[in-house]
Amino acid sequence: MKIQTISAKEVQQKLAAGAVLVDVRSAAEYGREYIDSAANVPLDQLGRHGLPDGLAGAAAVVFHCQSGMRTAQNAETLAQSAQGKTAYILERGIQGWKASGFATVINRSRPLDLMRQVQIGAGSLALFGALGGWLVSPWLYVLCGMVGAGLLFAGLTGFCGLARLLLLMPWNRSLRQQAKSS
Repeated sequence: MKIQTISAKEVQQKLAAGAVLVDVRSAAEYGREYIDSAANVPLDQLGRHGLPDGLAGAAAVVFHCQSGMRTAQNAETLAQSAQGKTAYILERGIQGWKASGFATVINRSRPLDLMRQVQIGAGSLALFGALGGWLVSPWLYVLCGMVGAGLLFAGLTGFCGLARLLLLMPWNRSLRQQAKSS
């Protein structure tokens, strides 16, 4: 079954007609920013269990993620998890929702998603190494190589040392507790 992608304005109409909005991002991503009427059912749970019983009565389901990429890539899984209901994907995800002028609930006390923290950290170290190597000492280019080697190792093994280090930071206390409980 093909899932149709619809605009944020069309989603508003579907919600008014009784559809449910399902956010397929992780609980950590959802906790930082979400659409008020959206239920959080992470993609891995949808694939295993389908829609929760509380959402089963809806006539239609609208799925969304951060940018629309995750939902587009997993459209087949989402169609199956809709359990025969008409299913839609919110165009451009929560970013498209905000670009259309609709509000989201933001909780700045929650940390950024861990992978975004890793990307910011690795990118900052690589940039610092490149600029430092050019302006200060060629030895700082080694930092770029170390970042590259770390990312390669993380990609090959699934173990990211920077993510583990960031998880120990005090602002990630809630992420640590989530990791222990899952």
